[in-house]
Amino acid sequence: MRLTGEQILLNAPEDYQFEQALVYLNRYESECLHQVEGRTVYKALQIQGQTLLLAIELGAEIEAETAQGAAKRAVVLSFLNGRPAESMVDDAVSYVRDWLDLDTDLAGFYELSSQDRLLGPVVEQYRGLRLIGVPSLLEALCWTVTGQQINLSFAHTLKRRLVETFGTRVVQGGREFMLFPEAAVLAEAQLQALQALQFSRVKAETLQRIARLIALGELSKEQLLGSGDFLEAEAHLVSIRGIGPWTANYVAMRCLRNRDAFPLSDVGLHNAIKRRLNLIDKPPLAQVEELATAWKPWRAYATFYLWSTLASS
Repeated sequence: MRLTGEQILLNAPEDYQFEQALVYLNRYESECLHQVEGRTVYKALQIQGQTLLLAIELGAEIEAETAQGAAKRAVVLSFLNGRPAESMVDDAVSYVRDWLDLDTDLAGFYELSSQDRLLGPVVEQYRGLRLIGVPSLLEALCWTVTGQQINLSFAHTLKRRLVETFGTRVVQGGREFMLFPEAAVLAEAQLQALQALQFSRVKAETLQRIARLIALGELSKEQLLGSGDFLEAEAHLVSIRGIGPWTANYVAMRCLRNRDAFPLSDVGLHNAIKRRLNLIDKPPLAQVEELATAWKPWRAYATFYLWSTLASS
């Protein structure tokens, strides 16, 4: 990491494809928690009680600090509303590295996929793509619950309504930034107010339940990761009413960073497999499970890569 005024250069993996991240982040016009303009991503973060406004883009090649002096690419992180205290800088860097998945070595995944007739061509097509995360547990859980049994377009519409109603809006230089609602705010939201946004009663109750647990300190990302056992974390999540295996595995993929999490019943995954194998119908769960056995311990990345084929088909 190098500092240049209000900018920070973040080393990226040699094969990192920022362009692939931009495509993923720019899929839905209704997305409200970040904006993609050209080759730059804009995002607001709440850190230590302060709002940081960020711009993230791919920098020119820099000389790596190695004996060979090999050129590497860097992601440039800029603070648009002034450089914060160093502790907040560190937190912002950690968030961005986690969000964009800048620290995962995919060599093992590439080796595994090269031996797989279904996955191999997909990985070659999207090589360098990283698993874009949702570092906030509250946001990850709320997003996943929102998306249960509805299409992604409507899920993004519901998320925007939730954020616009209960979140925080910041304007800087004519650009509007949105922050996801705080747990305490969602915990105190009226059930009728959530239903008025077109959340079902069951989903509204689940959102409130999750927010209350987090607001009270009874559920946290640190708690779920503390044991070092992803199966234990999954069991804990599933014990919460309204959260099933699909939700728990999706959160494990994108928030807890379990590279082998696998949302077996995911409709998007089934559609991707159907198209890649030229099937007439979506594959049965038994076939999906059998195919995925060869993807261990990288099933989360296999799933993410297959999802990407849907956007380009």
